[in-house]
Amino acid sequence: MGTTWRNPGRVRFALCLAGFALSLYALHVKAARAGDEDYRALCDVGTSISCSRVFSSRWGRGFGLVEHVLGADSVLNQSNSIFGCVFYTIQLLLGCLRGRWASVLLVLSSLVSLAGSVYLAWILFFVLHDFCIVCITTYAINVGLMWLSFQEAPEHKAKRH
Repeated sequence: MGTTWRNPGRVRFALCLAGFALSLYALHVKAARAGDEDYRALCDVGTSISCSRVFSSRWGRGFGLVEHVLGADSVLNQSNSIFGCVFYTIQLLLGCLRGRWASVLLVLSSLVSLAGSVYLAWILFFVLHDFCIVCITTYAINVGLMWLSFQEAPEHKAKRH
């Protein structure tokens, strides 16, 4: 195992930074596409490999659920990328803290992000029939953050020593 994985703080920072950057890019693509229907993002490779089509779909906002439950005008009916920015910021901040509650919150937030990733991957492949490079990369980042959170959990550390 490389020395990078021995420094979970650096790994968490890198994963959160990458996730945050991808979330900002997704916001940019969505805004550019809203202003210009002919806009082609770098991640739009073909008809079935199109991130802008995915970001602009009904599932790109509030996970496709908030509007139906709370209404289109709900403050929670934001672009999924906004939720991504908030998640990666929380992960980064909690990763700087030590203690049981920080570890528990890291694990819980990671599990929520993993559930969201599985749900959105299902939508991506089986409903939209698309392949979104940005989406798949964020799912992988979320898996990495979950793995890291479980590795750093106090119960897991106690069993290793």
